[in-house]
Amino acid sequence: MIDLDETTIRSRSVSEMANNVYLLTSKTTGVQVLIDAADDPESIRTMLEEARADSAEPTRVACIVTTHSHWDHVRALDELVRETGARTAAGTEDVPDIEVPTDLPLEAGPLEVEGAPTLEVIKLRGHTPGSVALLYRDPDGPAHLFTGDSLFPGGVGNTFGDPGNFATLIADVTARVFDVLPDDTIVHPGHGDGTTLGAERPHLQEWRERGW
Repeated sequence: MIDLDETTIRSRSVSEMANNVYLLTSKTTGVQVLIDAADDPESIRTMLEEARADSAEPTRVACIVTTHSHWDHVRALDELVRETGARTAAGTEDVPDIEVPTDLPLEAGPLEVEGAPTLEVIKLRGHTPGSVALLYRDPDGPAHLFTGDSLFPGGVGNTFGDPGNFATLIADVTARVFDVLPDDTIVHPGHGDGTTLGAERPHLQEWRERGW
């Protein structure tokens, strides 16, 4: 758990693919945003229960955001939506590929969920057409960037050998992430360990040259 002044960030690694599920809880309202209901609903329920036990306010999942439409990021989505009543959100271009109906098609800009931690939507096209990252700007410390499968330690996400998709993704990650956010920004990817923009920035040209 990351305990910030206004928000707590919890995470779980689930499934055989080590998908990361993130839960942001407002300390003042108890309202929550869940990022990527990937798999293992029981483990996610345990995370929700831990957040409930630690919160001074009654907790409620108000929104479940899917960073992109790939099957391994949505396996628990239907079950958790039915249990929590949360609204769903995903990048506009990915909505048709997600079986669970999407309430909020996302474009770049603020994600407006009343009472929840304020997030900014960043479109990072290439891994899928509608992939999004979500930025939480901590007023008292580094920003936290939830990148789905678009940015990892060591490179951008898989573009499956498509040069055009790679060019789009590396351009978006450069212009919309590295060019505008500071080095201390903490990256929370869709699988595996996190990193910072400062640790990855020196390697951007290397990624461009290798093409993945």
